[in-house]
Parts: sequence; C-alpha cells; structure tokens
Amino acid sequence: MAVVAILALDGVLPFELSVPGQIFGKANEVAGRDHYELRVCAAGRRAVTAAGYGGLALSTPWDLDGLTDADTVVIPGHAAFLDEPPAPVLGALRAAAGNGARLASICVGAFTLAATGLLDGHRATTHWHHAAELARRHPAVDVDPAALFVDNGTLITSAGIAAALDLCLHLLRRDLGAAIAAGTARHTVMPLQRDGGQSQYVEHPAPDDPGNTLQPTLHWLESRLRDPLTLDDIARQAAMSVRSLNRHFRAQTGTTPLQWLLRARVRRARELLETTAIPVERIAAETGFGSSAAFRRHFSRHAGVSPQTYRSAFGAPDVTEDAGHPRPTTRP
Repeated sequence: MAVVAILALDGVLPFELSVPGQIFGKANEVAGRDHYELRVCAAGRRAVTAAGYGGLALSTPWDLDGLTDADTVVIPGHAAFLDEPPAPVLGALRAAAGNGARLASICVGAFTLAATGLLDGHRATTHWHHAAELARRHPAVDVDPAALFVDNGTLITSAGIAAALDLCLHLLRRDLGAAIAAGTARHTVMPLQRDGGQSQYVEHPAPDDPGNTLQPTLHWLESRLRDPLTLDDIARQAAMSVRSLNRHFRAQTGTTPLQWLLRARVRRARELLETTAIPVERIAAETGFGSSAAFRRHFSRHAGVSPQTYRSAFGAPDVTEDAGHPRPTTRP
C-alpha cells in the first residue's frame, strides 16, 4: 500500500490540507480496495489551521518522521509561507526525497518545497499572484506562472487552491490509470483534467458589455469540433467583428478563439484516447484536425506525448472500438 503523507504546518490552509485525503481516500472506495494509506503529519503531532479560515486545532497520530518513509508527500500552502520553514521540516522533506518519495506542493506550498533546494534547476509553478515572488526568492527555480501543475517526475508543483484537485487527480491517474481517476473525479464532481492553464484565471478586465457572454459561442464551438472553422465563422456566430471577438475572448477566457478551439479539440481527443480503441486517424477526423499528421503534431505539443503513448498510459483496459464513444457531433 502506498503511503501519502500530508504536511500540516501551523497556519495550514484547510481546503488544501483536506483535498489529498478526499481524492486518494475516494480512490480507495472507487477501486474497491485500499491502494493508499493516508497520514497527516505535524510537528509535535499538532497544528492549527489558518486563523482567517477558521483556526481549527488539529491532533494527528503522525509527527514529522511520518514523512520520511512515505511514497508521496503533499505540501499544502500555509499562512506564513514567506517565512523560512523550520529546520526540522526541511530536514524531513529532504529525507523523504532521499528515500525516493515524490514531493508535491499545492499553491504557495511551493515556497516550502523550494526552500529545501530540491526545486533548483527545475520548472515549477505556484499561484499566479505569487509566482513573481517565488522566482525572485529562488532564482534557480524556473517558475512558470501559467501552468495548473508541473510534473517533474518526483517533484510536482501546482497552482492556486482548486489546482490541488487537478494535482491529486493527475497523481492518481499516474498511479492507477484513467478509469479509477475518472471514477474518482466523477464522485468529486470535478473534470478529470481541466483544459488550459492559469492564464484563464488571471484577473482580466471585465468585458465592455457584461451582458454579452461568450457562453453560447463556446457551446456552439464545442458542438462543431469536427468543422474547419475560421475566425470569420466564429465571429459571425457571435455577431461581432473579428477584432471584438478576439478582445472578448481574451477578457473572458484568457486566450484567443482559435487557441480555445484547439484546446477543446485536444481535450476531446484525450477523452477518446482514454475511453475508446478507435484508430488515431478517425479521432483526428472527429476532432477537426483534418489529418492524422496534424493531429499528432498538435496533440504532442499540448499533451507532451504522442497520441499512442497517451493511450498506452491512460487508456481504460478492455475497451472496444466504440466503447464509451458518443455519436459524432452533427449540426442541429
């Protein structure tokens, strides 16, 4: 059984503290057997959550030594994240890494992880609001303010707050595959993988007309992933000029219309690769890439691996060619 140890520093943010238990504990239920042992570890076996979020007093059976033999150590953010972490905490994290554990930080927990020196020379992320400060304090870390999470194998960092769910589901999918991860995500009422990065959550100026929402246009695009759409096509459907369309998309989604469409196509391709055995060529056609070569190029750039490699890693076992495959999208 794999041990997941969650570090509880004084001032720990309660949501981030609870997410690993929710995801990995629910995964045990979905799988029908205990794959994970969960530990909350705190110095002196006691901690208090951030006062501004309720100030709950915690008592746990596990001291910091519970981190050192864990398979995964999760480091949530805490209120005093800009302070130097206590030496025993840094020692326990370094010992866990030395014993082969993967260390995963949530939000500003990246500051604690970076203080160990283990992130030096690696790409990492944190909440977009604090990314510049992380880069200033730790210049040897390559800070990416746009990513929802960054996976370096045994060092994983995630963005702010809700990205704790993305991180834990990603680790779960790495461990147990897409089927268990998808089942856990459904029970959590959470998509298995959110599309895009933090740029969609960075504060943008409000649209000029608050009543002019892009939601109908986004639904329209989702229903036409197979079609060779142009900017002019999208602008006509949205009843605005191309220039206005680009401005509204930037303001409301943090990206351009064609980039949003590309990500939606990749997201749909991921679903088909995970849940069906239909050929790559057919997936390329059904997701609007036109050719298998174009599909492989775009998919590899966004997912980091080829479609076949992705299917090998995350495809559900024993699927038939059309298992879980809804009817192709058609125009109403």
